[in-house]
Amino acid sequence: MRSWSAPVVPELPDRGGEVRLASTVGLPPASPPEPQEPGARRLYVCGITPYDATHLGHAATYVGYDLLVRAWLDTGVDVRYVQNVTDVDDPLLDRARETGVDWVELAAEQTELFRSDMTALRVVPPTDYVGAVESVPLVVEAVSRMLASGAAYRVPADDALDAASPGDVYADLSADPGFGSVSGMSREEMLTAFGERGGDPERPGKKDALDPLLWRVARADEPAWDGAELGEGRPGWHIECACIAATHLGLPIDVQGGGSDLLFPHHEMSESHLRVLTDRPGAVRLHAHGGMVGYEGTKMSKSLGNLVLVSRLVAAGEEPAAVRLALLAGHYAADREYSDGVLASAKERLATWRAAVAAASPAPAAEGGESGVPAGPEGLAAGAPTERDVLDGVRAALRDDLDSPRALEVVDEWAAAVLAAAATTGGEPGRVPGALVRDTVDALLGVDLSV
Repeated sequence: MRSWSAPVVPELPDRGGEVRLASTVGLPPASPPEPQEPGARRLYVCGITPYDATHLGHAATYVGYDLLVRAWLDTGVDVRYVQNVTDVDDPLLDRARETGVDWVELAAEQTELFRSDMTALRVVPPTDYVGAVESVPLVVEAVSRMLASGAAYRVPADDALDAASPGDVYADLSADPGFGSVSGMSREEMLTAFGERGGDPERPGKKDALDPLLWRVARADEPAWDGAELGEGRPGWHIECACIAATHLGLPIDVQGGGSDLLFPHHEMSESHLRVLTDRPGAVRLHAHGGMVGYEGTKMSKSLGNLVLVSRLVAAGEEPAAVRLALLAGHYAADREYSDGVLASAKERLATWRAAVAAASPAPAAEGGESGVPAGPEGLAAGAPTERDVLDGVRAALRDDLDSPRALEVVDEWAAAVLAAAATTGGEPGRVPGALVRDTVDALLGVDLSV
């Protein structure tokens, strides 16, 4: 599947340091273990089910992990980043029936809109952007192996299109001793979350209420693919991500990310499948999850109909850089509330930063040092941050669990000092852009300060 166009990421002086992420599974902030390939990092972030446009909850997740990609690139490592698209699943098919739109057209339209939103927000694209439909052969092979090994079983499907069908295929979670290690939830908590987030705990014939679907045999008016001995059908959700990650990224995965609502069942189940298929206990080295975005006091979600869409904000004339800054004002892992005031603050911050960059001037060459490194206008107060301080401060903030609010404060402090100095000196003409701050904000925060 085609990804989206990549923004130009400026090269910064020196190199940033290793990023410490707080793991969702209760570990203290820590760097992932040394990568399997020296100088490389592997990131898997779960993508969209394309039946509605990109809302700010989606955008917050992908902008958050974009900070990780940018921080890794700043250290000089090779970043392998894979993201999926669940372009066939029950919510997509349900929306297609509701709207009378062919499900293939709906998926293609919404995926393209997502691409345009990511381009506008200057998100670095994944190395591989992979759809569920194109991955069906991978799923068929994996599920067939799980059946053969006894890690999966059949459940009769009375409504199957083929009356002779042997039934749907479910994972037998008892085959995985590590199940439950990702979320740390009690069984009661798992059952509740499973029922609320796409699972079927009440399905008759299952060995355990939590066992997840691997392969759904064909039903009337549903798309289906050749599943060889599995029968005509389509993949389950969790096995899709497991197969895409193992094939296109390779194991172990350094970081698996997504919204916090994916912790269970999706990430718990998908890593369980990886462990069973590969006999590798540490298929994922670190799980990290983004917080939820609320609007008017409630989590933003399609089902509640309270979505604030990136595309609509942009169509209404809002600058994508301001939208991105509004998202960066909250920590990627924290739940946060969006409001018109949040966007207004972001627009004011963007204007302030741009004014400061325009007011800054290059420093003269220091004796024995480099020339042309911006230091700000004459008249900066003693102890005011320099542009190099901004670079170091933003790097330090992102190293500490992608602390974007602190990174923004670093730039705020510099901008305030520069504008105060410019006011004192009368803002004399002929000053040139503060290139180092401009490039720092662009490369590490993904915000374009050009006017």
